Amino acid sequence: MAMSSWKSFFMRCTGYFYPKRLKDSSSGRPSNSNIPIPQQDLYPSLLARSKLHEFTFAEMNSVTQYFSSRNFLGSGGFGPVYKGFLPDKLRPGLEAQHVAIKYLDQEGNQGHKEWMAEVRCLGQYRHPNLVKLIGYCCEKKHRMLVYEYMPRGSLENHLFMKSLIEPFSWLQRLKIAVEAAKGLAFLHDADKPLIYRDFKASNILLDSDYTAKLSDFGLAKDGPQGDATHVSTRVMGTHGYAAPDYFMTGHLTAKSDVYSFGVVLLELLTGRRCLDENRRARERNLVDWARPYLKRPDKFHKIMDPNLQDNYSTEAAQKAALVAYLCLSNKPNPRPRMKEVVDVLEPLLRIKELPMGTFVFSVPEVDEDCDNMKADDENLVAGMDQERRERHDRRRRRRRHVHSVVRAEGGLQREEKDLSEDSLRRHHHRGSRHHRSRESLGSETSI
Repeated sequence: MAMSSWKSFFMRCTGYFYPKRLKDSSSGRPSNSNIPIPQQDLYPSLLARSKLHEFTFAEMNSVTQYFSSRNFLGSGGFGPVYKGFLPDKLRPGLEAQHVAIKYLDQEGNQGHKEWMAEVRCLGQYRHPNLVKLIGYCCEKKHRMLVYEYMPRGSLENHLFMKSLIEPFSWLQRLKIAVEAAKGLAFLHDADKPLIYRDFKASNILLDSDYTAKLSDFGLAKDGPQGDATHVSTRVMGTHGYAAPDYFMTGHLTAKSDVYSFGVVLLELLTGRRCLDENRRARERNLVDWARPYLKRPDKFHKIMDPNLQDNYSTEAAQKAALVAYLCLSNKPNPRPRMKEVVDVLEPLLRIKELPMGTFVFSVPEVDEDCDNMKADDENLVAGMDQERRERHDRRRRRRRHVHSVVRAEGGLQREEKDLSEDSLRRHHHRGSRHHRSRESLGSETSI
C-alpha cells in the first residue's frame, strides 16, 4: 500500500488530522491561520494534570479591554503581550490579579508547536523561579497564554537601559544570578529533564520584589533519555547566547544551557550586551573580549561594570568571575552542572562587606606654589581613618590659608621685630647726623 494510502487509513481510524501550515499568499511563507488544534494533544492527559484554567476569547477581550494599546507591554518571537486583570470569582479558586497575556502572532516565527511546548512545560513544572502559567485560551485560530504579571519587567531592560532605569547594585545582580541558576537547575534535575535552550537576559523576568523567574519556554526540549548523551535537533536560540558546540553540531545537552548562563552572568558583571556592534571591533563579542580577564584576580576588575562604582566585594566578584569562566568553556564537559553553580554562587550573597571607594577630598583652588603640596596631601589622606583625616585637614588648612590669624601670627611678630629694629637704626643714624651737624656749627661760630 502506498504511503499516502497508509496515512489516509490511519487518519480515518484515529480521527486525527495533521495540522497543515498554509501558505500566506502575500508573503509566501507559512501561516498559522486556521490551524486546527488536535484535541488529542490537549485532552485529557496534559491539561487535566496541569490544573490550568481555560479561558474564552470573549473573556480575554474583556480583561484586556479589547487588547487596548494602553495595555500593550511589548512583543517577542511568540507575539504581542498585553496586561490584563482577572476579576474575582472568574473561575473557582482563582483570585483577582493582574496578568500578562501572550497572544500568538499568526504571522510570527512560532506556531502551534511552540505554543504547546509552553503549555506542556509550565503546566507540569512549578518552581519559585519559573514564571507561573495560570491558563490559556484555545478558541478557533486564537491561541493565548495567561501568566502571572511581572511588574519589574526583564533583566535586559535593567542592565542595558541605564538612562531610564537605575542600575542594579552588586547584591541585586548576584541575587538574580543565583535565582536564575536555581530555575535552570530545577529543570535539569527534574524527573523528566528539560533543556531550556533560550536562556538570555530578556527571558528573565522580575516580580515586585525583584525575584528572578524564567519565562518563554517555547523552545524548551526534553533532555536525553537512557544512555543517550545528547539530543540531536535543529539549532534554535539566540545568537551570542547559544553554546558553540551546539551551534556547530546541533547536539543539545544541559551543558548548552550552562554556557548560556555563563553569558548572562558575564553581562551582569560587565553591564555589557553579549553582542554590541557599537563598540570597538575587539570588544563587540563580549565573551571573546572578557574571557582572558575572568581567571586573573589582578585583572578582572577591568571588566567590571563602571556603574557599580567599585561598590562590590572583591572576593565575591572574583569567585563569580571564575564561575563565568568555567561556564563559558568552548567544550561542554568542563562546564559545571547548574546545581554546582548554585552551590558556589549562593554563599556569596552572605559576603556583604563592601570596600570603601577611593576617598576624594575637594579643596578650594590655591596658588601654584601649593599645587605640589596638594598632590602630596591627597596621597596621604587616602586610607586614613576619619579621626586622622580630620586632624590632617586641620593642619593643611593652617598651612594653606596664609592670610589667616593662625598662619600669620608668627610672621607678624617677626615683622614687628624687624620694624622696631629698623626704626632704632634709623633713629640712631639721625641722632649721629644731628650730633655731627652741631659740632660743625660750633666750629664755624668759634671762627
